[in-house]
Amino acid sequence: MRQIVLDTETTGMNKGQTNFWEGHRIIEIGAVELVKRRPTGDHYHQYINPEREVEAEALQVHGISNEFLADKPTFADIVDDFMNWIKGAELLIHNAQFDVAFINYELSLLGKKNKWGRVEDHCTITDTLALARKQYPGQRANLDALCKRLGIDNSNRTLHGALLDAEILADVYLAMTGGQSALLLDAETTADTAAHAATRQARFKVPVRRATADELAAHQDYLAKLRSSSQQTNLDW
Repeated sequence: MRQIVLDTETTGMNKGQTNFWEGHRIIEIGAVELVKRRPTGDHYHQYINPEREVEAEALQVHGISNEFLADKPTFADIVDDFMNWIKGAELLIHNAQFDVAFINYELSLLGKKNKWGRVEDHCTITDTLALARKQYPGQRANLDALCKRLGIDNSNRTLHGALLDAEILADVYLAMTGGQSALLLDAETTADTAAHAATRQARFKVPVRRATADELAAHQDYLAKLRSSSQQTNLDW
């Protein structure tokens, strides 16, 4: 299974809502690849010229300035490379509704040049925020809180960045969902142990020696003497 842990940064704040109706745009996409729950080292990272200004409040969060983005490609320039890279994968996104809505909005702005439709046409979507809220009900579920709870080092995260956040989210996701792998490992270990015990039992059979007629007769005689002795001491056999 190919999974892609993805994050975006945008020109505006309000990450609790899909605020693209205010004209906000994507300025950075970062993603890392997992195959069979293992990081492959392959990643996608792209800064994007949003063709509008970055809000001052957002700049304080991610530090990506208008000047820095001025010579970067537009979404239309990178859309084919990006969509081809994520096509067919399961996307793991924290608060997926926000990021997927923004990508779909960028696709819609392409108009007739949009040959991709929507992200959901090419990928399955898993919201890791929903997973975290289900696993830790009533507790904070942002990345910083999850890192603290799961013992993941995010000390380098002084500013938000799409690629860095994707890398951290990959660690968080693997830690959150590691229980099932551990259970499978335990089951395999138990099965292996049982098989090993059966093999040992087959290899080291204890020989059984049956009593002879004389030994059985001597045993019965011994039991009779015990009964006689117990009757004399009023013990109830």
